Amino acid sequence: MINRDELKDVLLTATREAGKIIKSNFNGIFKIDHKEGINNLVTEVDKLAEETIMAIIRGAYPGHSIIGEESGEFIKESEYQWIIDPIDGTVNFAHGIPLCCVSIGLLYQGSVTMGAVFNPVMDELFFAEKGKGATLNGEPIKVSSKNNFKTAFLVTGFPYKWPENTLEHPIKVFERMILEGLPIRRLGSAAIDLCWVACGRFDGFWEYNLSAWDVAAGYLIVLEAGGTITDFDGNIGTVFDKQTLATNGIIHKDMLGIIQKSGA
Repeated sequence: MINRDELKDVLLTATREAGKIIKSNFNGIFKIDHKEGINNLVTEVDKLAEETIMAIIRGAYPGHSIIGEESGEFIKESEYQWIIDPIDGTVNFAHGIPLCCVSIGLLYQGSVTMGAVFNPVMDELFFAEKGKGATLNGEPIKVSSKNNFKTAFLVTGFPYKWPENTLEHPIKVFERMILEGLPIRRLGSAAIDLCWVACGRFDGFWEYNLSAWDVAAGYLIVLEAGGTITDFDGNIGTVFDKQTLATNGIIHKDMLGIIQKSGA
Protein backbone atom coordinates (compact mmCIF):
# COMPACT_ATOMS: atom_id res chain seq x y z
CA MET A 1 0.00 0.00 0.00
CA ILE A 2 1.23 3.50 -0.86
CA ASN A 3 2.26 5.80 1.97
CA ARG A 4 -0.90 7.49 3.26
CA ASP A 5 0.78 10.85 3.77
CA GLU A 6 1.76 10.90 0.10
CA LEU A 7 -1.78 10.01 -0.97
CA LYS A 8 -3.20 12.70 1.28
CA ASP A 9 -0.82 15.30 -0.13
CA VAL A 10 -1.82 14.48 -3.73
CA LEU A 11 -5.52 14.45 -2.82
CA LEU A 12 -5.40 17.82 -1.08
CA THR A 13 -3.19 19.39 -3.74
CA ALA A 14 -5.63 18.34 -6.48
CA THR A 15 -8.59 19.53 -4.41
CA ARG A 16 -7.09 22.95 -3.71
CA GLU A 17 -5.91 23.53 -7.27
CA ALA A 18 -9.37 22.76 -8.62
CA GLY A 19 -10.78 25.04 -5.94
CA LYS A 20 -8.63 27.90 -7.21
CA ILE A 21 -10.09 27.43 -10.68
CA ILE A 22 -13.65 27.50 -9.33
CA LYS A 23 -13.06 30.58 -7.22
CA SER A 24 -11.29 32.54 -9.95
CA ASN A 25 -14.17 31.89 -12.34
CA PHE A 26 -17.02 32.36 -9.86
CA ASN A 27 -19.44 35.01 -11.15
CA GLY A 28 -17.36 35.15 -14.32
CA ILE A 29 -18.19 34.55 -17.97
CA PHE A 30 -17.89 30.99 -19.24
CA LYS A 31 -19.46 28.60 -21.72
CA ILE A 32 -22.33 26.44 -20.49
CA ASP A 33 -23.39 23.18 -22.15
CA HIS A 34 -26.14 20.68 -21.35
CA LYS A 35 -25.79 17.00 -20.52
CA GLU A 36 -28.78 14.64 -20.28
CA GLY A 37 -31.71 16.95 -19.48
CA ILE A 38 -31.90 20.67 -20.18
CA ASN A 39 -31.05 21.65 -16.59
CA ASN A 40 -28.19 19.17 -16.12
CA LEU A 41 -25.41 21.64 -16.85
CA VAL A 42 -21.69 21.41 -17.44
CA THR A 43 -19.41 24.41 -17.86
CA GLU A 44 -15.95 24.82 -19.32
CA VAL A 45 -14.84 25.43 -15.73
CA ASP A 46 -15.99 21.91 -14.76
CA LYS A 47 -13.88 20.51 -17.57
CA LEU A 48 -10.81 22.60 -16.74
CA ALA A 49 -11.05 21.70 -13.05
CA GLU A 50 -11.35 18.00 -13.85
CA GLU A 51 -8.42 18.11 -16.28
CA THR A 52 -6.32 19.77 -13.58
CA ILE A 53 -7.25 17.17 -10.97
CA MET A 54 -6.55 14.30 -13.34
CA ALA A 55 -3.18 15.73 -14.38
CA ILE A 56 -2.08 15.94 -10.74
CA ILE A 57 -3.21 12.39 -9.97
CA ARG A 58 -1.73 10.93 -13.14
CA GLY A 59 1.53 12.75 -12.53
CA ALA A 60 1.85 11.09 -9.13
CA TYR A 61 0.16 7.74 -9.80
CA PRO A 62 -0.08 6.96 -13.53
CA GLY A 63 -1.35 3.44 -12.89
CA HIS A 64 -4.32 4.40 -10.75
CA SER A 65 -7.92 4.17 -11.93
CA ILE A 66 -9.80 7.45 -12.26
CA ILE A 67 -13.53 8.04 -12.59
CA GLY A 68 -14.40 11.62 -13.48
CA GLU A 69 -17.93 12.94 -13.88
CA GLU A 70 -17.11 14.71 -17.14
CA SER A 71 -14.52 12.32 -18.59
CA GLY A 72 -15.62 8.80 -17.69
CA GLU A 73 -13.35 6.02 -16.42
CA PHE A 74 -9.67 5.46 -17.14
CA ILE A 75 -7.47 2.43 -16.25
CA LYS A 76 -9.72 -0.11 -14.55
CA GLU A 77 -7.17 -2.57 -13.22
CA SER A 78 -5.93 -0.89 -10.06
CA GLU A 79 -6.35 -1.28 -6.31
CA TYR A 80 -6.68 2.50 -6.15
CA GLN A 81 -9.64 4.31 -7.65
CA TRP A 82 -10.04 8.10 -7.61
CA ILE A 83 -13.60 9.36 -7.98
CA ILE A 84 -13.84 13.00 -9.03
CA ASP A 85 -16.58 15.60 -9.20
CA PRO A 86 -14.84 18.80 -10.33
CA ILE A 87 -17.85 20.94 -9.42
CA ASP A 88 -20.67 19.44 -7.42
CA GLY A 89 -23.44 22.00 -7.65
CA THR A 90 -22.72 23.17 -11.19
CA VAL A 91 -26.16 24.77 -11.53
CA ASN A 92 -25.45 26.81 -8.39
CA PHE A 93 -22.02 27.76 -9.73
CA ALA A 94 -23.46 28.79 -13.10
CA HIS A 95 -25.95 31.09 -11.35
CA GLY A 96 -23.51 32.65 -8.91
CA ILE A 97 -24.75 30.75 -5.86
CA PRO A 98 -21.84 29.95 -3.50
CA LEU A 99 -22.96 26.38 -2.72
CA CYS A 100 -20.62 24.47 -5.03
CA CYS A 101 -17.51 22.42 -4.39
CA VAL A 102 -14.77 20.09 -5.55
CA SER A 103 -15.29 16.51 -4.36
CA ILE A 104 -12.62 13.80 -4.58
CA GLY A 105 -12.85 10.36 -3.01
CA LEU A 106 -10.10 7.74 -3.00
CA LEU A 107 -10.99 4.06 -2.85
CA TYR A 108 -8.52 1.32 -1.96
CA GLN A 109 -9.62 -2.22 -2.81
CA GLY A 110 -13.18 -0.97 -3.19
CA SER A 111 -13.42 0.85 0.14
CA VAL A 112 -13.27 4.63 0.56
CA THR A 113 -10.04 5.43 2.36
CA MET A 114 -9.83 9.23 1.94
CA GLY A 115 -12.09 12.02 0.85
CA ALA A 116 -12.00 15.79 0.45
CA VAL A 117 -14.76 18.29 -0.31
CA PHE A 118 -13.76 21.92 -0.84
CA ASN A 119 -16.07 24.90 -1.26
CA PRO A 120 -13.55 27.60 -2.25
CA VAL A 121 -16.14 30.38 -2.30
CA MET A 122 -16.92 29.83 1.40
CA ASP A 123 -13.35 28.62 2.11
CA GLU A 124 -14.49 25.35 3.71
CA LEU A 125 -12.34 22.27 3.24
CA PHE A 126 -13.73 19.02 4.63
CA PHE A 127 -11.42 16.02 4.83
CA ALA A 128 -11.56 12.49 6.20
CA GLU A 129 -9.19 9.56 6.35
CA LYS A 130 -10.50 6.11 7.24
CA GLY A 131 -10.03 5.47 10.94
CA LYS A 132 -8.72 8.96 11.66
CA GLY A 133 -11.85 11.11 11.89
CA ALA A 134 -13.14 14.04 9.87
CA THR A 135 -12.15 17.71 9.85
CA LEU A 136 -13.32 21.11 8.61
CA ASN A 137 -10.38 23.39 7.84
CA GLY A 138 -8.22 21.15 10.00
CA GLU A 139 -10.52 21.12 13.04
CA PRO A 140 -12.31 17.91 14.11
CA ILE A 141 -16.03 17.69 13.34
CA LYS A 142 -18.84 15.50 14.66
CA VAL A 143 -22.43 14.85 13.65
CA SER A 144 -25.21 16.41 15.72
CA SER A 145 -26.49 14.88 18.92
CA LYS A 146 -30.14 15.61 18.06
CA ASN A 147 -32.27 12.77 19.42
CA ASN A 148 -35.76 14.18 18.96
CA PHE A 149 -36.77 13.48 15.38
CA LYS A 150 -39.67 15.91 15.65
CA THR A 151 -37.16 18.78 15.83
CA ALA A 152 -34.71 17.41 13.23
CA PHE A 153 -33.31 19.69 10.53
CA LEU A 154 -33.07 17.86 7.20
CA VAL A 155 -31.75 18.35 3.69
CA THR A 156 -32.54 16.56 0.44
CA GLY A 157 -32.21 16.79 -3.30
CA PHE A 158 -34.17 15.79 -6.39
CA PRO A 159 -32.74 14.02 -9.45
CA TYR A 160 -33.01 15.54 -12.92
CA LYS A 161 -34.26 12.15 -14.06
CA TRP A 162 -36.63 10.19 -11.87
CA PRO A 163 -35.17 6.78 -10.96
CA GLU A 164 -36.57 3.71 -12.67
CA ASN A 165 -37.92 0.73 -10.76
CA THR A 166 -38.90 2.93 -7.82
CA LEU A 167 -42.12 1.89 -6.12
CA GLU A 168 -43.21 5.47 -5.60
CA HIS A 169 -42.32 8.94 -6.81
CA PRO A 170 -39.60 10.65 -4.71
CA ILE A 171 -41.95 13.58 -4.14
CA LYS A 172 -44.16 11.24 -2.09
CA VAL A 173 -41.36 10.70 0.42
CA PHE A 174 -40.69 14.43 0.50
CA GLU A 175 -44.37 15.02 1.16
CA ARG A 176 -44.37 12.64 4.11
CA MET A 177 -41.36 14.41 5.61
CA ILE A 178 -43.09 17.77 5.15
CA LEU A 179 -46.28 16.46 6.77
CA GLU A 180 -44.19 15.65 9.85
CA GLY A 181 -43.70 19.41 10.16
CA LEU A 182 -39.95 19.13 9.65
CA PRO A 183 -37.80 21.95 8.25
CA ILE A 184 -36.18 20.69 5.03
CA ARG A 185 -33.69 22.43 2.75
CA ARG A 186 -32.54 21.75 -0.81
CA LEU A 187 -29.04 23.16 -1.40
CA GLY A 188 -28.20 21.73 -4.82
CA SER A 189 -24.99 19.91 -3.89
CA ALA A 190 -25.09 16.40 -2.43
CA ALA A 191 -21.42 16.62 -1.42
CA ILE A 192 -22.10 19.74 0.65
CA ASP A 193 -25.28 18.19 2.05
CA LEU A 194 -23.27 15.23 3.34
CA CYS A 195 -20.54 17.43 4.79
CA TRP A 196 -23.10 19.60 6.55
CA VAL A 197 -24.58 16.48 8.13
CA ALA A 198 -21.05 15.51 9.16
CA CYS A 199 -20.42 18.81 10.93
CA GLY A 200 -23.82 18.90 12.60
CA ARG A 201 -25.52 21.65 10.63
CA PHE A 202 -28.11 19.14 9.41
CA ASP A 203 -29.30 16.05 11.24
CA GLY A 204 -30.13 13.98 8.16
CA PHE A 205 -30.00 13.82 4.37
CA TRP A 206 -31.63 11.56 1.78
CA GLU A 207 -31.62 11.47 -2.00
CA TYR A 208 -32.36 9.15 -4.91
CA ASN A 209 -30.25 8.42 -7.96
CA LEU A 210 -26.92 9.94 -6.98
CA SER A 211 -23.69 8.94 -8.72
CA ALA A 212 -20.47 7.81 -7.07
CA TRP A 213 -18.77 11.16 -7.72
CA ASP A 214 -21.57 12.93 -5.84
CA VAL A 215 -21.07 10.95 -2.64
CA ALA A 216 -17.64 9.24 -2.57
CA ALA A 217 -15.88 11.85 -0.43
CA GLY A 218 -18.89 12.91 1.64
CA TYR A 219 -19.70 9.27 2.37
CA LEU A 220 -16.45 8.80 4.31
CA ILE A 221 -16.63 12.25 5.89
CA VAL A 222 -20.04 11.41 7.41
CA LEU A 223 -18.88 8.04 8.70
CA GLU A 224 -15.68 9.44 10.18
CA ALA A 225 -17.69 12.19 11.88
CA GLY A 226 -19.72 9.52 13.66
CA GLY A 227 -22.71 9.38 11.33
CA THR A 228 -24.57 6.53 9.63
CA ILE A 229 -25.13 5.90 5.92
CA THR A 230 -27.37 3.23 4.39
CA ASP A 231 -29.68 2.67 1.47
CA PHE A 232 -33.43 3.08 1.94
CA ASP A 233 -33.77 -0.50 3.17
CA GLY A 234 -31.30 0.18 5.95
CA ASN A 235 -28.49 -1.80 4.31
CA ILE A 236 -24.93 -0.57 4.46
CA GLY A 237 -23.79 -0.32 0.86
CA THR A 238 -21.17 1.43 -1.23
CA VAL A 239 -20.68 4.78 -2.92
CA PHE A 240 -22.08 3.21 -6.11
CA ASP A 241 -25.57 2.72 -4.63
CA LYS A 242 -28.43 4.79 -6.02
CA GLN A 243 -30.07 5.46 -2.65
CA THR A 244 -28.39 7.51 0.05
CA LEU A 245 -29.59 8.11 3.59
CA ALA A 246 -27.09 9.83 5.89
CA THR A 247 -27.88 10.86 9.45
CA ASN A 248 -26.35 11.47 12.85
CA GLY A 249 -27.25 7.84 13.53
CA ILE A 250 -29.73 8.67 16.29
CA ILE A 251 -32.60 9.63 13.97
CA HIS A 252 -31.73 7.08 11.28
CA LYS A 253 -34.50 4.64 12.21
CA ASP A 254 -37.08 7.44 12.22
CA MET A 255 -36.08 8.57 8.73
CA LEU A 256 -36.11 5.01 7.42
CA GLY A 257 -39.61 4.59 8.77
CA ILE A 258 -40.92 7.56 6.81
CA ILE A 259 -39.02 6.66 3.63
CA GLN A 260 -40.28 3.07 3.71
CA LYS A 261 -43.89 3.93 4.56
CA SER A 262 -45.95 3.23 1.45
CA GLY A 263 -49.26 4.67 0.51
CA ALA A 264 -50.25 8.18 1.52
